Amino acid sequence: MSLEQDIALFKRVPLFSGLSAEPLRLIAFSAVRLDLAEGHTLFRADTKALSGFVVQEGRIELTDPGKRPGAGSLGSFGPGTLLGEAALFVETQRPATATATAPSKVIEIDRNLMKRMLAEYPDVAAKLYAALRGRLAGTVGELARVGERLGQAG
Repeated sequence: MSLEQDIALFKRVPLFSGLSAEPLRLIAFSAVRLDLAEGHTLFRADTKALSGFVVQEGRIELTDPGKRPGAGSLGSFGPGTLLGEAALFVETQRPATATATAPSKVIEIDRNLMKRMLAEYPDVAAKLYAALRGRLAGTVGELARVGERLGQAG
């Protein structure tokens, strides 16, 4: 894929959708591209997360390692999906295992590249903060509704 195609792909990722082409060009130019065979494990649960991955082609399935209730498939994700978003900003562990269920291509964005992009484009930090804040507010609202339903059931 060309840099312009990578930028178009990144614009499909909700976290990056509001960003201009320049910071996305930096990521596209510096990120690592990986080709995965069907069955290849991209990362394993409970390992240190140093990067996020944008699915470019194929399908990646996330599975629970079985230590929590509801173990099993957490979903299958295709092009335009960012896996491991939290690792772009903070030290964390992988909560799930990611495996290619078809021949796949992903673009790896490591935390240092993200920090470099934020340093070179400080206005991007404010946009990303607003996007993350909005998503967190939505999650808190969903949890409150679940809590209400559980309270009514009990």
